[in-house]
Amino acid sequence: MTTEHIGMLREQHLHAALKEWYREDGDLLEVRVEGFVIDLVRDEVLIEIQTRGFSSMRRKLDRLLDEHPIRLVHPIAAEKWIRKIDESGHEVSRKKSPKRGMVADVCAELVSFPALLDHPNLTLEVLMIQEEEVRQPDPGAWRRRGWRIAERRLVGLLERARFESPRDLLTLLPDGLPDPFTTADLAEGLGRTRHLAQEVAYCLRESGVLEVVRRSKAGIEYARP
Repeated sequence: MTTEHIGMLREQHLHAALKEWYREDGDLLEVRVEGFVIDLVRDEVLIEIQTRGFSSMRRKLDRLLDEHPIRLVHPIAAEKWIRKIDESGHEVSRKKSPKRGMVADVCAELVSFPALLDHPNLTLEVLMIQEEEVRQPDPGAWRRRGWRIAERRLVGLLERARFESPRDLLTLLPDGLPDPFTTADLAEGLGRTRHLAQEVAYCLRESGVLEVVRRSKAGIEYARP
């Protein structure tokens, strides 16, 4: 293993801030392991902070996971403030987003490799954070009405959830679900969209902690094995 500093100057604020918050005395920063740069190395554990896009981690995990314990850290914004600045850097507005993230949102990323959590060397840690999203003018960003996300900034950290085995994913299920249940039931229990409920059910099913009981007019019905 060798220490590496290439790319640190271009690092996004959220990633850099979480890495600094996570770092302990003795940790090695930006270490090259078998051709891959790792955010932090603590003793034998490789710690990777992935703010988005789990799919980009697949090649790295496939290469390293059999020989190294890896902790994959993912932040989710429980609270978010949208800050808009103009071309000169002056603040135009700052307001709190009505959207609130939840731990189950990690399934939107985990769908890239849901069964991989069964690997004994992989631990997934979800950090619920307070975040500021900085936006700048961009006429081509029509989906955000002419604004693009320039960076995400860490404001605070609220809680953390760790998943060390597929059974830990069962904690994502809300209380009061019928048995069996559909993704419509799950969406209602989570207070979120049917799409997220389908991602949660898919991740739990592919991880082996949910099974399909039957298919009905209401949809696929799931139960714990």
